[in-house]
Amino acid sequence: MILYHGSNMSIGKIDLKRGRRGKDFGQGFYLSADQNQAQMMAERTVDREERGEATLTTYQFDENILSKPSDLKVKVFEGYSKEWAEFIMMNRRNKSEKPMHDYDIVYGPIADDKVGLQISRYQLQYIPMEELIRQLSFIRPTFQFFFGTERAIKLLQKID
Repeated sequence: MILYHGSNMSIGKIDLKRGRRGKDFGQGFYLSADQNQAQMMAERTVDREERGEATLTTYQFDENILSKPSDLKVKVFEGYSKEWAEFIMMNRRNKSEKPMHDYDIVYGPIADDKVGLQISRYQLQYIPMEELIRQLSFIRPTFQFFFGTERAIKLLQKID
């Protein structure tokens, strides 16, 4: 499977420490199988950083790793759920260097702006968890891959 990383520069060597804290699945390296989604992330990064140019770096990844037994710790969220929402909120609150989980790879929906709005409504106690999940059921998810350890990063093969 081909995965794309959108940034404001080409990625030579992946440095997990450069990932921002407080993201959906924690500090790590994020990719998408959707080239358009990765391009939008690249453009957002250019806007946020106010430098560079929108760039996609492409990788080959064996997606069978997500489902076959191995020594890697993998978490897969097939869609929006209470468990997914709690996982997102836990990671977004974490601004420390210490990860909130020990997964090597996490796959699941992106908490984009529309989803983030519903999560904020829940956190402000405007809606209960059941309503959050119901509201999310109307949003078609876009999925992301999180690689959070050096062991996981070694599974990505850069395509030049």
